[in-house]
Amino acid sequence: MTDFLMQTYARQPVAFVRGEGVWLYDEKGDKYLDALAGVAVDGLGHAHPKLTAALCEQAGTLIHTSNIYRILKQEELAKQLCGLSGLERAFFCNSGAEANEAAIKIARLYGHNKGIDNPAIVVMEKSFHGRTMATLSATGNRKVQAGFEPLVTGFVRVPFGDAEAVAKLAEHHNNIVAVLVEPFQGEGGINVPAADYLAKLRAICDTNEWLLMLDEIQTGVGRTGKWFAFQHTNVMPDVMTLAKGLGSGVPVGACLARGIAAETFVPGKHGSTFGGNPLACVAALTTLQVMAEERLLENAADVGAYIRADLAQRLQGVNGVREIRGQGLLIGIELDRPCGDLVAQALEQKLLINVTSDTVVRLLPPLIMSRQEATLLTEKLAGLIRAFLA
Repeated sequence: MTDFLMQTYARQPVAFVRGEGVWLYDEKGDKYLDALAGVAVDGLGHAHPKLTAALCEQAGTLIHTSNIYRILKQEELAKQLCGLSGLERAFFCNSGAEANEAAIKIARLYGHNKGIDNPAIVVMEKSFHGRTMATLSATGNRKVQAGFEPLVTGFVRVPFGDAEAVAKLAEHHNNIVAVLVEPFQGEGGINVPAADYLAKLRAICDTNEWLLMLDEIQTGVGRTGKWFAFQHTNVMPDVMTLAKGLGSGVPVGACLARGIAAETFVPGKHGSTFGGNPLACVAALTTLQVMAEERLLENAADVGAYIRADLAQRLQGVNGVREIRGQGLLIGIELDRPCGDLVAQALEQKLLINVTSDTVVRLLPPLIMSRQEATLLTEKLAGLIRAFLA
């Protein structure tokens, strides 16, 4: 490995040179089953022919102008995302962290417009919102924050899934303006809250005139079997952030809003040089088109349920397996011990997985994964886990 890269990642000793569907190929031509999808980015798999063709055509026409001018593809993408979500306006950027930065700025500006001098946002333990200074300050993971103090102030933290704890904050804090929460926690260990959790948060926000802001960076764009995870409920957020799967590997993030939150930004209050340029928007538009044509929401729900059930059967009675959980193709297998070594062991068997929160095997396969490919995944993974726990 080169010494010219900053040591921000403990990289695995493999370099992929091409991909096709759910498969990746390294420099030697060895073939790997991808159950991570670039951390939930490659929803369409690798080298999807419609995406490749659309990107080549757009790159040969116009890659970038700037947001100083109208961008027709951006306007079309905003209309489609608002139509799918029920939200009203979109801001485009390059990443999930930037999308969450936009949400945080909306909340603060909303608070100042109400006459609150030091607005605060309720955030959750074990959450992950990004690695910029504001988003790592909002994140509920001490490892992410350590060494970067002083953190950005203005966040009040409570346990994830505990709506009562949020309600109690209203009794003692008169400066709270919003709640920022992931519908299902991904990086925090694939944590699934009670079915009525978002509804309770919505009611608390309505009572106190707070914004309900959903971080759907990992859960959005079909990952859980719906376009957006909040659509498993009847709850509408005021703000929602997207990235990862939106561009199928081309960097694009979005912050969507409705009501007063959608009116908060005015010219000069926020911006992005690259955000929502023609190439990124074509990637996102093509992603949405392919997902609809190939019924990938239904596939994510079906194959995800199949993987969870098949793993539960294959790992039945194995000591050390605490829980198999998730929604759609966002799946976690929690063990009773740290299991980071499983990542390298899986790599040796040509399987790409991830471990998060020390003890949770995280699966985020492409949304195009078939049942047959899923069976290859569960066979290999169950064998690895059994051997690891033996």
